[in-house]
Amino acid sequence: MSWLRLVLAVSLDGRLAPPAGGAAQLGGPADRRVLEEALAWADACLLGAGTLRAHGSSCLIHEPDLLAQRLARGAAAQPPLLLVSRSAEPAGLDPSWPFWRQPFERWLLAPEAAAGGPAPGFQRQLLLDSWPGLLGRLAEEGLGRLLLLGGAQLAGSLLAAGLVQELQLTLCPLVLGGPHTWLPLELELQPNHWTLVEQRLLGAGAGPGSGELLLRYQRTGNC
Repeated sequence: MSWLRLVLAVSLDGRLAPPAGGAAQLGGPADRRVLEEALAWADACLLGAGTLRAHGSSCLIHEPDLLAQRLARGAAAQPPLLLVSRSAEPAGLDPSWPFWRQPFERWLLAPEAAAGGPAPGFQRQLLLDSWPGLLGRLAEEGLGRLLLLGGAQLAGSLLAAGLVQELQLTLCPLVLGGPHTWLPLELELQPNHWTLVEQRLLGAGAGPGSGELLLRYQRTGNC
């Protein structure tokens, strides 16, 4: 069985980036720690191709104790990165990006089969025929704990399908405005309820990153 956790740092008004957009990093050092804790927990990470194009890289675990946790349970130091694309040959992926040199396996998830094997730079490709079917196949391969790193369209589609069991939100003391919300503005969801399972004040004090609040929710019925 798969368990899908969405992890985000958002402003007080629910924005991921300033109005001009770009690869904003809203969280401070303490938020980075809880992100790495989530990466250490995960069997694999999901990332939308559009988010990769915005950042050019993904997230890594750096903390020695978290790396040791993964190695102690027989996992790779870094969880595999599963890139979600509309095409088996995604466009606009610059070969100079740090992403291609980061120390994790790269898998491609696409709704069409690749001709002649995975696209260059990817170790595997899986057919994204339906999310429930794909998540079931990943769980059978031992990738049951999945961390969703973005972006908004991917998060929206998985939430709309009822497949996200957990939300890990770092609330940053900023008000940004603008269009860059963490879910698509046009997304319509049926009302659904979540249960708070953890809250943690991050970065106490007056320095950068102070006043952040970690809120972790599980979909009601999964607790």
